[in-house]
Amino acid sequence: MAVIDGSTSKTPIRIRPDMTNGRCCMLIVSDYIARMPAATTCFAFCDGVTQSIRHTYLSAHFDLHLLRDHPEQRTTASCIVYSRQRQEIWMVGDCQCLVDGVLYGDPKPQEARYARRRAEYIRNALSQGRTVADFQQHDEGRDLILPDIIDSCRQQNVDYSVFDGFPVSLDHVQVIDCRAAHEIVLASDGYPFLHPTLAESEAALAHLLRHDPLCIDLYPAAKGLMRGNISFDDRSYIRFTV
Repeated sequence: MAVIDGSTSKTPIRIRPDMTNGRCCMLIVSDYIARMPAATTCFAFCDGVTQSIRHTYLSAHFDLHLLRDHPEQRTTASCIVYSRQRQEIWMVGDCQCLVDGVLYGDPKPQEARYARRRAEYIRNALSQGRTVADFQQHDEGRDLILPDIIDSCRQQNVDYSVFDGFPVSLDHVQVIDCRAAHEIVLASDGYPFLHPTLAESEAALAHLLRHDPLCIDLYPAAKGLMRGNISFDDRSYIRFTV
């Protein structure tokens, strides 16, 4: 079982011209999981996915030295996997899970600070007459923090783990022992409040979007609900018994 969350593109440069970099990475990870042996270890999984992404770069004739120096241009994804044979959960990047009701997460180290800065900017603008609709059309708060977000990409696989075709920082990969577990929920970070059922998680998200669509008060985030979208981020949720 797995949830794979491609990272929002930070630059217009694409590894594959027909899709965003986040979707490209998601598909690579998904393909690797579909064909990897059941007995694969977490270490082998991380190495295998990394090599698959690296092969994509080489096939597309991308300059690996450029990608090394500019990680914001890499194809990047977070992933959380349950290995039934090993009875473990592997968490690579910004995903989350519940194991018998106990929450595990791995948010990016600086994202909360950037979210607070964006929220402060938007709240100040709203107090001066700007409207929620203005920011749902063009999020100037996101523009404000985007350079910081791009700069923080230099710390991926240093201060936090992701899949991006470069060696995964195994020190930041969580391995959760599930030998005594009964029920597991795996989810992307598109659910700001993760609950034991999908209905409860969706209800909590709906409450947020209704009362704080810009994500600046109840749940300060690096982006909010934009016009034409149905949530502030894409989301995946799977619940199963073991």
